[in-house]
Amino acid sequence: MDPIQNPFAPGAGSPPPELAGRDDLRQQVHIAVSRARLGNHTKSVLMVGLRGVGKTVLLDRMRDDAEAAGIHTLRIETPENRSLPATLAPELRVAILRLSRVARAKDLAGRALSGLAGWVKALKFKYQDIEVALDAEPEAGLADNGDLEHDLQDLLEVVGQAAQGAGTALALFVDELQYVPEDELAALIVALHRCAQRRLPIILVGAGLPQLRGKMGRAKSYAERLFDFPVLGPLSREAADQAIAIPAGDAGVEFDPSALEAIYEQTQGYPYFLQEWGKHVWEVAERSPITRAEVDEATRLAVAALDASFFRVRLDRLSPSEKRYLRAMAQIGPGPHRSGDIAEILGKKVTSLGPTRSSLIAKGMVWSPSHGDTGFTVPLFDQFMRRIMP
Repeated sequence: MDPIQNPFAPGAGSPPPELAGRDDLRQQVHIAVSRARLGNHTKSVLMVGLRGVGKTVLLDRMRDDAEAAGIHTLRIETPENRSLPATLAPELRVAILRLSRVARAKDLAGRALSGLAGWVKALKFKYQDIEVALDAEPEAGLADNGDLEHDLQDLLEVVGQAAQGAGTALALFVDELQYVPEDELAALIVALHRCAQRRLPIILVGAGLPQLRGKMGRAKSYAERLFDFPVLGPLSREAADQAIAIPAGDAGVEFDPSALEAIYEQTQGYPYFLQEWGKHVWEVAERSPITRAEVDEATRLAVAALDASFFRVRLDRLSPSEKRYLRAMAQIGPGPHRSGDIAEILGKKVTSLGPTRSSLIAKGMVWSPSHGDTGFTVPLFDQFMRRIMP
């Protein structure tokens, strides 16, 4: 098959040719953002799910939906070793400048820029990674106390007033939220709570690994009343078939039902893996319709590609003790597993493995679905660990 016409493109956050099975969640976010614009009470939305379920792709598509509806947005990805203020400040500046172009919101946006200038100046002593150029003069007493939790409330309040004056809303699309420290999450939660109380059109649409739910609850006990936490999982068989068959059909290529079944068996419906298998099946097949035998041949290539990139980059970040811990988990199966069972395989006490487990959680490799349980955040990682560490 012509590789130039290959519709499948696996990659970190790369949009698939067919975003199947996510329409209900897109509609939920559309309603929430539209209600925020009108000043009606609505919960912010935090999507949680394992790696490879398409959180980043969906977040970007939701942002496109919001922008098409006239909503102002900002988009950030929170890295592991950078503070929330440093990540947020440049994007807030751009969002406020956009609001300032609306004539009736110009003065309110100008005050928001002054608030941002004071906020940055006051917080630079504590968060030295903040780097943003601001021409506005700070307004004394506005978001400049140097206390993140107090000042972020004031800042988002004046930004919300500017959005309200412009007749729109500001939607914050934030990816990888699980990396934000709990004290910074707490400040963000409090600020969003203030905006909700004041009926200001500010809303958060975020995404993160499953541990994000517990982290939000620990940051502020009332977080569950401010957010919806839809779980993003693998696609259903019907949606998975659509994700493969529709793009291929648009290119004039068909799949035998048995070939689609084989792809689903191998990928378990995870969107990233569907793209990986689709890409390699296309490269292996010589003509339409594509058969199960060609899927079986492509599976070897797909697994090798995953081992060399998707899985390997995560393994290379780990210490030897962390690798042994994950190998012990893999020996039991896909999980989740009891900490005691993992410790038994390693011949150690549960308490002695606590630091290793905590480190793996911090690196986003495992999560705890319930007390004493540990699960992989990367689907099929157990199979990879058994291949790489026989």
